[in-house]
Amino acid sequence: MSPTPPGRRLRLGLPRRAFSQVLLMQVTIAAGVAVLATGLFLAPLSKQLDQEAMRRALAIAETTAQDPQIAEGVQHTEPSIDGPVQVEAERIRLATHAEYIVVMDLRGVRWSHTTLAEIGGIVSTDPSAALAGRQVMEIDDGTLGRSARGKVPLYDADHRIIGAVSVGIAYDSVRARLLSAIPGLLAYAGGALAVGALAAWLISRRVQRQTRDLAFSDISALLAEREAMLHGIREGVVALDRTGRIRLLNDEARRLLGIGDEAVGRTPDEALGEGRTTDVLAGRVTGTDLLTVRGQRVLVANRMPTGDGGAVATLRDRTELEQLGRELDSTRGLIDALRAQDHEHANRMHTLLGLLELEMYDDAVEFVGEVVGDHRVTAEQVTEKIQDPLLAALLVGKATVAAERGVALWVSDRTRLPDRLIEPRGLVTVVGNLVDNALDAVAGTLHARVEVELRAEGRTAVLRVRDTGPGVPVEQRELVFTEGWSTKEPPAHGKRGLGLSLVRRFAERQGGSVTVGEAGGRGAEFTVVLPEALAEPDLEPGPEHGLEHGLEHGLEPALTAPAETATEEGAR
Repeated sequence: MSPTPPGRRLRLGLPRRAFSQVLLMQVTIAAGVAVLATGLFLAPLSKQLDQEAMRRALAIAETTAQDPQIAEGVQHTEPSIDGPVQVEAERIRLATHAEYIVVMDLRGVRWSHTTLAEIGGIVSTDPSAALAGRQVMEIDDGTLGRSARGKVPLYDADHRIIGAVSVGIAYDSVRARLLSAIPGLLAYAGGALAVGALAAWLISRRVQRQTRDLAFSDISALLAEREAMLHGIREGVVALDRTGRIRLLNDEARRLLGIGDEAVGRTPDEALGEGRTTDVLAGRVTGTDLLTVRGQRVLVANRMPTGDGGAVATLRDRTELEQLGRELDSTRGLIDALRAQDHEHANRMHTLLGLLELEMYDDAVEFVGEVVGDHRVTAEQVTEKIQDPLLAALLVGKATVAAERGVALWVSDRTRLPDRLIEPRGLVTVVGNLVDNALDAVAGTLHARVEVELRAEGRTAVLRVRDTGPGVPVEQRELVFTEGWSTKEPPAHGKRGLGLSLVRRFAERQGGSVTVGEAGGRGAEFTVVLPEALAEPDLEPGPEHGLEHGLEHGLEPALTAPAETATEEGAR
């Protein structure tokens, strides 16, 4: 067993925290750069000092060779320790602090030297280059050791070579100068290292704050977890930078918005085009749980600013929930219609029972005939003008609901729609939304009336729904088609403000339009134009025919979803 507790054991290797690792790496880099810079400076400095010493020796040799006493002495005297050449050379050596000055003749015999015993002897190095008239600079070893040397030829008055002058600078002095420069250089390097270490510490502190003192392994794990979470959740996530450009999209956001990786780096306006979804992502529309429509999807968007000046927007798909809510509303409308029929049927049965108890049999027969006839006439009038079974069934059902709410629902005499619709279910949704809007607008008013007009102009279908309600103010006639905008209280299943927006989107998808205006001085009139909504007359309309089939399918909950209203009173 180890005597050291596990929690107190010394950890070897790199520290775990990002702050410590960044600081250690930066200090190591700064120290390495300082050492490298010092070495790179010292290498040329040594060579420069050598060159300087050789040039100085050469300059002293040239000065000595120019002295006329030196040339005269070599020509007219013998080499001796007290001869004129030795005396003059020694004077110059002491004045210039050279290590030695050697004057030689053409044979290489020394006429002067620092060591007196060497005078009259042959030089230890080859003087042939100088005696040949060339100047020489070199670092070499001689009788006095290693030195920086300069050699020049010695000329007489007639400019004939009579010898040479060799001057040496002690190499120890050159090395001493180099060594004396090292402490100052190291001081500068140490100062630079200290500044670099301080800068590294400040940068590391900033990294520590930004990474919240996490280890690199923790950061890597967080990034992996983030990627898994972003691409695994069933909610769209769009991240924007401080300039408003998209910097991240998860898989669900790509699916909901119908865009790909090409949108990264672009603004929402560039990636999505104009629309409410773009305004929400760009922050031009604020709020929580904002409704928006993208393509055929109903989305709920939320946008949250981030600390770096950007933002993160989340998108939830409410298409299925919205459809379920509309199915619920439609089912409730169907139940209300059945309740109204049940209430009316009960009254008629009581009336019939009374007639039978009073033994007024003829009147009872006449009463039953009138009731049955009224219903047949209503259905026949609708199907005579609207031959599509789904739309006919829808309007028969809406007429019953309208009667229960005290509203007269009329099909205009100008209505003529053959059974040639290419997409009847889409038109059923449009009619259902607009009729429910109109019923909500006129409910509770005197002489409430809703009129529906459907007619074909070639292959174009034109729908008009008029009511006697309060109408839509001019300043709100475009606003009513905005997703999420409504003056009515939201239903139990969620948000309002989608019905008219979906109607417009359906119309625009078919290449048509939706407008709202004033109906005869009072109320509102919605007009929907759908080009090429009908097939050519010679094409078969499809397998769905007859009022019974329409009643069976036309009142499906999803087809009669109520739209939104948009008046200040909360009706439209």
